[in-house]
Amino acid sequence: MVIMSLNQLDDDIVRTMSIGAVFSDFGGKINSIDFHRTSDLLVTASDDDSVRLYDIVSAKLLKTTYHKKQGADRICFTHHPSSVICSSKYNLDSTGESLRYLSMYDNRCLRYFKGHKERIVSLCMSPINDSFMSGSLDHSVRIWDLRVNSCQGILRLRGRPAVAYDQQGLVFAVAMEGGAVKLFDSRSYDKGPFDTFLVGGDTAEVCDIKFSNDGKSMLLTTTNNNVYVLDAYAGEKRCGFSLEPSHNTTIEATFTPDGQYVVAGSGDGSLHAWDINSRSEIGRWISHIGVASCLKWAPRRVMFVAASSVLTFWIANHGKITGESNAKDADTKLE
Repeated sequence: MVIMSLNQLDDDIVRTMSIGAVFSDFGGKINSIDFHRTSDLLVTASDDDSVRLYDIVSAKLLKTTYHKKQGADRICFTHHPSSVICSSKYNLDSTGESLRYLSMYDNRCLRYFKGHKERIVSLCMSPINDSFMSGSLDHSVRIWDLRVNSCQGILRLRGRPAVAYDQQGLVFAVAMEGGAVKLFDSRSYDKGPFDTFLVGGDTAEVCDIKFSNDGKSMLLTTTNNNVYVLDAYAGEKRCGFSLEPSHNTTIEATFTPDGQYVVAGSGDGSLHAWDINSRSEIGRWISHIGVASCLKWAPRRVMFVAASSVLTFWIANHGKITGESNAKDADTKLE
C-alpha cells in the first residue's frame, strides 16, 4: 500500500480514492478512531473492548490492548504517540471512572478521570497543551488536564453535546440541542460563550463537530444524517448535504486537510465527497462495510479511514491519476 504525502488535492485525486487495506478481525462495532497529529499512527476503540494502534504507512497493527472492566468507547490521542485518552462504557454509575489516560507502550493506566455519570459521546484533545474536553449524555461538558485527576471546569447544557478545539487551541466549540453552536475562548471559558450560531431549519442534535485546519470553517453532522459547513467567523451556512438515514447508527464527516473537500458516510452504505466551494458532489463510492459510523482523513496524507465493524484504509489510486494526467496531456497536444 503506497500513501501519497499531502501536497495539493484536486477533484481527480479525490475521485480515485479506493480501499488499500482492510482489517476485519474486530469482535464488534468500532466506536471511534483518531489519527495522531504528527506521527503516522491511528488508534481505534471498539465494542470488543479493544484499543488498537496502527501504523498507517505500512498498514500494520502495532498493538492491541483489552479493557474488559471499563470497555472502550470514545478515544483520542494525546500529544505523545503512544498515549491515548479513552472513555468507559461500563460501570459508570458505580465507579464514576468515565475517562482513562492510557499508555499503549506498556499497557498501563496512567490516570483515571471521574465525573461523568453517563456515556461520553464527544472527546477531543487541545492541540497546544495538556487540556482536553469531554461531552456526555449527562448534559455536561467537562474540561480536564492530563496532569490532574480532578475536573478543571464544567459547562451545563441541554441535549447531547459535541465538542471541538480549533487547530490553534485558542477557541473551542460546543454544539447542543436545537442546532445551537457556542464558541468559547479556551483561556476564559468561565466567562461564557463569545458567540452563538444557529443552524437554521434543522433541530436535530449535532453528533459531531470539527474545525478545518485553517480555522475558517466548521463541519457539523447531525443525528438525522445532515452535514453542514459553516463559516467559523460569522456562523453562516456555506453548504449543506442530506444523506440517507441510518437506524441506531450515527455517521461521521471529515474535512480534507486543505479544507476544500468534505467526505461523509451515508445510511445506504455509500461514501460521498463534495467540493465545498462549488457545493457539488465530486465523488461517490460503495463503502463495502455497510454504514461507516467512523470516518476521518489523515492529517498529512492522501488517505482517509472508514470503519463500521470493519476498518478500511482508503488511498489514492496512482494508476488512475497517472492515466488521467496522460489523457489530459494528450488532449492538450491534440488541441
